[in-house]
Amino acid sequence: MDTSIIFEALAGLTRWVSPYYAEIAMTIVATVLVIYGDILNKKIKHILAPYHFIVRTLVFVLICAFGYGALVIFTTPHVKLVLLMIPSLYRGICIISVFLMLGYLAENRRYI
Repeated sequence: MDTSIIFEALAGLTRWVSPYYAEIAMTIVATVLVIYGDILNKKIKHILAPYHFIVRTLVFVLICAFGYGALVIFTTPHVKLVLLMIPSLYRGICIISVFLMLGYLAENRRYI
């Protein structure tokens, strides 16, 4: 098989996803939070167990509403930079691979 066909397909895939790096990075961060957020919530619940119901509720709401939102907002640019570190030829296939891996992880955690 001619390698130029493979290289052209890889380059075409990268061109296809290139306008969406910020959205792709945010989707990756949000998906990781969905898959593993319950583990973080259990740790927080364990830490807050000895406190009064009002304190537990307030902290939980603050963490869910603002903590996770801030985590998405502040980590998305870093994930985008990591994506941009991947050589251009392989960037598209790596992004597809990351989403397939996230799907596999979600399946293992029984989210699918």
